Amino acid sequence: MNKAQLVERIAKKANTTKCEAEKILDSTLDVICSSVKKGDEVKLVGFGTFSKMKRNARKGTNPKTGEEIKIPAAWYPKFRPGSDFKNLLKK
Repeated sequence: MNKAQLVERIAKKANTTKCEAEKILDSTLDVICSSVKKGDEVKLVGFGTFSKMKRNARKGTNPKTGEEIKIPAAWYPKFRPGSDFKNLLKK
């Protein structure tokens, strides 16, 4: 499913226009992204938790040359699904 299909389904389910549904979706994603960027966790009970994690610096290998390279530390987003979401997928 792409964004346009998601917006269409949200609009139908919420009984609103596609334009309003897209604004709501964009606003929701913007708030989640900006909150996680600041280091806050976004918990949607039953669905899951979005958070910011740090990956430590490590050594790697260039697959072309076999040369050892240094991979710098980096921040990345993490999502942990909630129990209701996990149980839904088990059925």
